Amino acid sequence: MTRPTSDGVLEVLRPDMEALGYRVESGKARGQRIERPVLFGENGHPEVTYEIDAFHDALGIAVEVEAGRGAMSNAAYRDIIRASLLLDAEYFVLMMPLSYSYKSGGRALSTEAYSKTREQLSAIYASQRLRLPFKAVLLIGY
Repeated sequence: MTRPTSDGVLEVLRPDMEALGYRVESGKARGQRIERPVLFGENGHPEVTYEIDAFHDALGIAVEVEAGRGAMSNAAYRDIIRASLLLDAEYFVLMMPLSYSYKSGGRALSTEAYSKTREQLSAIYASQRLRLPFKAVLLIGY
């Protein structure tokens, strides 16, 4: 079974997203990545930048696509916090696989990435202890 990668998902979505005005990562080389400023230093030069999978400048929409690594680790938390720090990010879209199957120690295992991320976001918003700066967050399962 072939599992989609985040790069593969972006490759499928790129033409339509670009037609809608998004800048979309096209590879891992320097000119292909989308970097957004987070912190400015002397003379207004970006001192800290984060990479994002896609960004719509006019609407302030930051997009992250996760696959295996995102399903297996705390990438959703990292993505949420990093997107919160991006300059002009008013909306956040996070795409996660519905589930992810993998092998560990010779055993076949699975994790429900989308539902785990949904629970994380629900807890963040319900507790109100961590206030995210977004007007809205959209979680997409694929």
